[in-house]
Amino acid sequence: MQPTANFHYRPLWDPQHALYDKRRTALVMADWYSFKDPRHYYYGVYTMTRARQGEGADRQFEFAEKRQLLAQADAGVRESLQQVLVPLRHYEWGANMNHSYCCGYGYGTAITQPFIYAAMDRLGIAQYLSRVGLQIDANSGRALDAGKEAWLAHPAWQGVRRLMENLFVTKDWFEVFVAQNLVLDGLLYPLIYRHYVNAHSAATGNALAMLTEFMNEWFDENVRWVDATLKTAADESPANAELLAQWYASWRDQAVQA
Repeated sequence: MQPTANFHYRPLWDPQHALYDKRRTALVMADWYSFKDPRHYYYGVYTMTRARQGEGADRQFEFAEKRQLLAQADAGVRESLQQVLVPLRHYEWGANMNHSYCCGYGYGTAITQPFIYAAMDRLGIAQYLSRVGLQIDANSGRALDAGKEAWLAHPAWQGVRRLMENLFVTKDWFEVFVAQNLVLDGLLYPLIYRHYVNAHSAATGNALAMLTEFMNEWFDENVRWVDATLKTAADESPANAELLAQWYASWRDQAVQA
């Protein structure tokens, strides 16, 4: 449980706040432990679930690599994957940073525990995307370099990158949660892992759908937690509901432009 009393000193980097402080977000809750994770992810359940999913993903990657399903795809398909899918490993790293921030500055273990789970999940997804990039070019690393250059310089990615960097300096951790999970992930995950992957998977012998299946499973699972958390916060008070709507509208407009 998170301690609430008997701290020795305030944080030297932020003396206006206590180490755990409800004022770090504009959202107000009478009981911060009213949040519930519908997945019932206590530590043991979470680690066993991810271990089982990881074993399945590893088998899929081994199957695709053994048969060189991505490396043998048409040059145009491989180039598209380098420019669209591989850059997302940097987006996932940013999502890891944002969830780590929410965990570090959030209030109440009921909500900070799922944040650190999500942070680790995003690192795992970044690693899966890196493995996709390595299979594109037979482990030379050229696809990873091309994906990084696209993330840093290609005009199509600069709006998304700007949003991620703006989130890095957003102080309200619950606003970061809304922007990352409800807005950005809510737009990008269906666009990439359903529409884009479905459109290009056949050209890879359906390896692309197989290697990104975890992302689809994870998103469907994560949505349950996000929806439950937002519902609890909005049901607390009309002021909370209005604040959440304002955050959503602001970040949604920016995301659509990006």
